[in-house]
Amino acid sequence: MSEKRVIVVTGASRGIGRAIAVELAEPGHQIVINYRSGVAAAQKTAAAVADKGGGAHLQPFDIADETAVKEAFKEMLKAHGRIDVLVNNAGITRDNLLVLMKSAEWDEVIDTNLKGAFLCSQAVVKPMMRQKYGRIVNVTSVVGAMGNAGQSNYAAAKAGIIGLTRSLARELISRNITVNAVAPGFIETDMTAALTDKAKESLLAQIPAARLGTPEDVAGAVKYLASEAAGYVTGQVVHVNGGMFMG
Repeated sequence: MSEKRVIVVTGASRGIGRAIAVELAEPGHQIVINYRSGVAAAQKTAAAVADKGGGAHLQPFDIADETAVKEAFKEMLKAHGRIDVLVNNAGITRDNLLVLMKSAEWDEVIDTNLKGAFLCSQAVVKPMMRQKYGRIVNVTSVVGAMGNAGQSNYAAAKAGIIGLTRSLARELISRNITVNAVAPGFIETDMTAALTDKAKESLLAQIPAARLGTPEDVAGAVKYLASEAAGYVTGQVVHVNGGMFMG
């Protein structure tokens, strides 16, 4: 395996996605930064990748749009010749109690968080099979393992990613392609920044580490699973949650 790698990170304009893109950046690596909107934020990620010596390439597309995904990956393969690592990180929330949830809130979350991972994975599988090498890392959530009131759509999508990860791992390991997942707990991002002080106190009481995680905590786990050291690891879910859930 060449030291030069082409790495695609979806939803990489901010938060966990940005941290992953920066963590995986190093000289010789080409980091493809996917985002749907917010080019200025994506450019900040690109600058951080470049600061570490990596090549940064912006690739805007909606991962829930099948045609857009196919075209984007066709462009990437034409530009770079190969894709070595895919990190399915992009996701959205549309929180609501089930009794109040609109079908559109359900569909948007499932389409982006679960179908998006399926579409992007499907787009890289054939190229990875031809090159007999690949790493797919899916970002799921502690919520997909333990559930959370008001997030039935998000929890269902993230639980689905775990099933997708394990099934695809069985399909692809004979071609030297591993598929794993990282399940963040509650991480310091824009989402948790919006919580009230009381909500944060309640949350911290559930976490033995007594702190929220950082995007870099998650990125470190992704880096391992994307590395040569993890060549015999597949179909696994690595929980990064400070002890909040152990499973």
